[in-house]
Amino acid sequence: MRRRLIFGALALLIAVIAAWGSLRWSKAQPTVHAQKVLRQAEQTERFGNLRLDALLSSTDPNVRTFTIQPGDTLGRIARRFGVTVGLLKRANRLTGDLIRPGQKLRVPEMAFRITIDKSDNVLTLWNGEESVKTYRVATGDNNITPVGTFTIVNKVVDPVWYTTGAVFPPDSPKNILGSRWMGLSEPSYGIHGTTDPLTIGQQVTAGCVRMQNKDVEELFDLIPIGTEVAIVD
Repeated sequence: MRRRLIFGALALLIAVIAAWGSLRWSKAQPTVHAQKVLRQAEQTERFGNLRLDALLSSTDPNVRTFTIQPGDTLGRIARRFGVTVGLLKRANRLTGDLIRPGQKLRVPEMAFRITIDKSDNVLTLWNGEESVKTYRVATGDNNITPVGTFTIVNKVVDPVWYTTGAVFPPDSPKNILGSRWMGLSEPSYGIHGTTDPLTIGQQVTAGCVRMQNKDVEELFDLIPIGTEVAIVD
C-alpha cells in the first residue's frame, strides 16, 4: 500500500513538472496568431508608407525654391527641372493643377532609380542610396523577365492593350495592363498595373513587371522618363 502511494505521488509530481514546463514553453513561443501578427508587422515595415516627407524636408539641400512666373504651368515647371507633376504636387501639398504668379514652389531634385529582384518579386524605389519604398510585384513565368539595366522610355495612363489578334481598351476586363504603363528600353517590356491582384508576388507574367494598381499609380506619379531600372535574378 505504501509503495502504491509513493508511485502515485511520483506520477503526480511528474505530471505537475510536465504541465509547468509546457506552460513555460507556451509563454516563450508565440501562438500561431501571434506569429501571423509578427509577419504582418514585418511586411508593413518593409512594404510601408512612402518615405517622402523626410526627403522633402525644408532643410534638404536638394529641394530648391522656385517662384512661379506668368504663363507657368505645373507641367512646364516639371519639364524644366526634370521631375514629374505628381512629385511637385506631393512636395507642395497641392490637390489640383491651379498655381498663380508669385507663388513659391518647392522643387525636389531627386535621383530616383528602381531595382527589381526577381528572386523574391520585390521592386524598390531609391533616391540615390536611400530606399524610399518597397513594393511587391509579379514577374515573368519561368524567370523570363529580362535581367539587366534599362530605362523608362514612355509612360501611359489607362493604356490600351495590343495583343495578337485583339485590341483591348482601358475599361475592358481583359486588358491585363491595369491603370498605368511604364515602358522599358527593352522593347515590349514594361512595368504596369493589373486586373488580377492575387497574382502579385508570383512569377506568372509574360515577362513584364506587374504591380497593384494603387502601387503603380503612386510610382508613376514620382518617376520621370529616363529613370534607371535594374533587374536582377
